[in-house]
Amino acid sequence: MSWTRPFLTALAVCALFGALLVGATGCESGGARQKGEVRPSPVGKVLKDTDEEGRHYREIDKESAPEVAIEIQPDTDDGWDVRLTVHDFRFSPAGTRKKAEPGRGYALLRLDGRPLSFLRSSDHHLAGNVVSRGTHQVTVRLHADDDTVWAVDGAPVGSTADITVSDSVPTHEEQTTTGTVTDTTTGTVAGTRADEAVPAVTTSGPPPLGRVAGESPLTGS
Repeated sequence: MSWTRPFLTALAVCALFGALLVGATGCESGGARQKGEVRPSPVGKVLKDTDEEGRHYREIDKESAPEVAIEIQPDTDDGWDVRLTVHDFRFSPAGTRKKAEPGRGYALLRLDGRPLSFLRSSDHHLAGNVVSRGTHQVTVRLHADDDTVWAVDGAPVGSTADITVSDSVPTHEEQTTTGTVTDTTTGTVAGTRADEAVPAVTTSGPPPLGRVAGESPLTGS
């Protein structure tokens, strides 16, 4: 049994040497981080390009990018019902940690380029007094939970609809809302409504994926 002690001593020396080596490596990597090294993002690439409020775009491959389409219909209360159809995307509830996760986040609704509401569900009601007479553009964009904008080929993932408010009774052609999605980032929907009558509106395109509870306006949390 005399060989046991030298063997154990050799193991102890190897373990000590290994610990010192790991410690030296850790100190070296820590020093590199202190010099301002930035680790690459695990979800896409944050670009220098920003939206109107300064939120950066987060570039992601087209194959793995989320998609959104918007559909707008006049309701019986002189307002508008907005419905989003999303693919490869899930709405995060309010209070979610501000960290980008694949296919998660919220939607930002804009009216004529002006931020209107943060959406955390596929359904939203747009009050009639928010939209003045004339033709307006309603745009929706998908954001990650860290507020970056999901983007493909440098363009934000979003969809746009044109709505028109007039004083005249709509014709048969004006009573129809149609929708097309041109690619994974952009869609167009056109709609009209009249103050004196509420037309029956039909839509085309893929059916909505369902309702996701919860939404928060820009004026709320």
